[in-house]
Amino acid sequence: MANNAVLMSIRPQYASKIFDGTKTVELRRIKPKTLNSGDLIFVYVSSPVKSLFGAFRVAHVVEKPLPTLWKTVKNHAGVSYAEYSKYFDGVHSGVAIFIKDVWLLPKPIHLSDLKKEVDGFYPPQSFRYTTIQQVQSFQ
Repeated sequence: MANNAVLMSIRPQYASKIFDGTKTVELRRIKPKTLNSGDLIFVYVSSPVKSLFGAFRVAHVVEKPLPTLWKTVKNHAGVSYAEYSKYFDGVHSGVAIFIKDVWLLPKPIHLSDLKKEVDGFYPPQSFRYTTIQQVQSFQ
């Protein structure tokens, strides 16, 4: 069972690759401090979709210098080297969150509904810590 849960904003083109299985690694510039194997990541698909769409379980997390990280993730990240380089511009290392057990919600939950259900809800810029109970309250 997951100990931690993270709500993560992901752009639509990358979220769709996660849900169709062609992207099995999520790249991040900053590693969530309490993210471990087995934890849950809830996927908020950013604009123009603006909806909580599904989730995945963390297989494992690695943080490496960018050249080494690219060798590890290039066949799994669903991005070109140009996209990779642009995303990581200005940093020397990156984080790869390996994905397993992906699932879609029966019905995506739009931002307007999330705001009605959770007082003060806002979509995270990158990610934010949450609880499984809080996410279950959205449904």
